[in-house]
Formats: sequence, C-alpha cells, structure tokens
Amino acid sequence: MIEVEHLSKIYGSTAAIQDVDFSVQAGEIVGFLGPNGAGKTTTMRILSGYIPATTGTARIAGYDVHEQSMQVRRSIGYLPENPPLYPEMTVEAFLDFVARIKGVAAGERKTRVDWAIKRCQLTEKRKVIIRKLSKGYKQRVGIAHAIVHNPPVIILDEPTVGLDPKQITEVRDLIKSLAGEHTVILSTHILPEVSMTCDRVIIINKGKVIVTDTPDNLMSQLTGNGGYELDVAGDITLIEPILPTIAGILKVEVADHSLNSNRYLIHITTESDLELGQDLANLIVTQGLGLYEMRRIRPTLEDVFIELITEEAPNE
Repeated sequence: MIEVEHLSKIYGSTAAIQDVDFSVQAGEIVGFLGPNGAGKTTTMRILSGYIPATTGTARIAGYDVHEQSMQVRRSIGYLPENPPLYPEMTVEAFLDFVARIKGVAAGERKTRVDWAIKRCQLTEKRKVIIRKLSKGYKQRVGIAHAIVHNPPVIILDEPTVGLDPKQITEVRDLIKSLAGEHTVILSTHILPEVSMTCDRVIIINKGKVIVTDTPDNLMSQLTGNGGYELDVAGDITLIEPILPTIAGILKVEVADHSLNSNRYLIHITTESDLELGQDLANLIVTQGLGLYEMRRIRPTLEDVFIELITEEAPNE
C-alpha cells in the first residue's frame, strides 16, 4: 500500500533524509519512530505531497507521489502535528466542509460525516464550536478530518503530542480501531505509543532508516537487559557467591536496602526470556533468607531504541 524507495531530501548541503527505503502492507499500523530531528516529519510531508523529494520514489495505493499527486491526495488522510482546524466552525460544519473539498459526493456527505463523528467519539460535541474543545477533542476532530472521505491510507504525524495521559489512551485506542480497514503510518518519538499501537516499527535516526521489524522481534533480539529484581533479608553472603554460577545469569549486583540494614536489593541480569523465578525463590528460601519481593524485568522498546542509536553513533 505504501512503497518508498531510495527517498532523499536535501536542503542546501544538509540531508534531512537519506536513501530511505520501507514498505507498509494494506491494513497495517506501522510506527515511524525516531528522535526529534530524525527525519520523520520530512518523510510524512513527502508522502502527503506537501513537499517534493530531492531523489527517490514513493508510491501510495499504486500512485506515484510526484507524478500522480492528485490521485495520491485522494487516497490519503493526513494529520500533521498541528491539526488544520477552523476554530470558529462547529465540529459538524467543519467535517462537512472537509468532505466537500475532498470530493465526497453530495448524496454520501452526511453519511460520511456521521460515520467520522461516531468513529472518533465526537457525537456529543458535533454542535460545539471547535475553539471551545479541549486539546484531546481537537485531536479527535483532526483524525475525523483525516478519515471523513474514507481513504485507504492514513498518515498521522505525532498524533498524541501535548495530550494528557487519558487523552493519549483515548487517541491511541482510536488509532488501533482503524487497523484492517485502513493502512496507518504513525510518526512519533514516544516509545510506549509504538509498542502499544503498532504492528511493525520503522526506526529512523539522522535521516536514515536503521531497522524495520515488529516490536516483539526487536525486544527479543535485545540481550543483557532482562532479568529480576529481588528484595531479600538475611545473610546475603549465603547466596551471593552462588547466584553467578546459575546457568543463564549474566550479572549480579547487590545494593543495601534504603529502609533496613538487614535487607538487600539484588539486580540479576539474565539471558533474554530466560525464566529463573522459581529457581531463585527456591535458593533464597532454602538458604534461610526472607524474600519480600521478586520482580521480573523485561527489555522494552526504549531499551532497543537506545541500543540501536548508540550502535549508530560511531558510524556518523
């Protein structure tokens, strides 16, 4: 549904993106992940026809972004970082206006507006003037604006920026509900948003794509960040020399507990996805120590991101 090949955008002597390649299949939600300034917004703007690429090609729904710009624009819904809303219009009037300029037939217009309002949970706000809405509701109106003409592809640039946690959850659930019926590419630098919303991740750094994979695959490939955190009490010397000898344990760190001189915090790093909880609990109990808490620590997408960016740094 989206095919990008060797895409570059050069401003003078500065490359905003360089030789970017990726594809997105129909019905997927793909996260375009990277730090600020990585080239996410530049790529989104090229895909939406807002700016031209310097070199390379991009196709959406089979149409070339440069050569068939109008067909591409009819095939996408684009939500930039700041939604292009008319604050003096009501939600309903604004979406009707958008449907008109996006070429929705007169006989279908009311149906499409009602559908977008319902899908974005704006029914109670349809008669409200946009400037009176909260930021979260404005973001919903922006998404309704992007989907009102029922495009096959939806491009969202930082859709949850500036929202509070409740609003982020609501917008995230809305985006997930679009999967299957629409192909969604979601640009963000918020890592939990990607792992909780997207089927696949494209990580870009300094204008270059450095990895493409599913969140689960990326986290399973990361070693040395998973393990256990234990809160134990008693004679720590009874287990401290034994722990490093257990198969699969890579590292053991012991620190004094801040609340009690007879309690210790033990951080154990293990091989990826290795389950040692029962063995650790048995060891602690049989040695006569008290086990206050055991917490499983798993690598996160943030760990993957930091590791990949760190690996890239020496090559710059």
